[in-house]
Amino acid sequence: MSASELACTYACLILHDDGIAITTDKIAQLVRAANVPIESYWPSLFAKLLEKRNLDDLIMNVGSGGGGGAVAVAAPAGGAGADAAAPPPEEKKEEPKEESDEDMGFSLFD
Repeated sequence: MSASELACTYACLILHDDGIAITTDKIAQLVRAANVPIESYWPSLFAKLLEKRNLDDLIMNVGSGGGGGAVAVAAPAGGAGADAAAPPPEEKKEEPKEESDEDMGFSLFD
């Protein structure tokens, strides 16, 4: 990630955290205040991206890698402990055993 992208990302996070609308002008203003030189197109790209996406969803799914959808675990009602809300343990997959020369009926040294 370039310094320009990183600066715009931080500007968007700051604006979102303060509850301010994320616009091209606001992003550019924050980046200028931080004295970070960026290309002029970055703020508009970020503003256009975030006008169609929910920043909270992007933050919550960071690093999910595009695999299956994110799983939301609801907190239990009442006074149940944290153990009740814990996700089930992951199943361990057994790795297939590599075939040896003996399994094939011959050896390199026969």
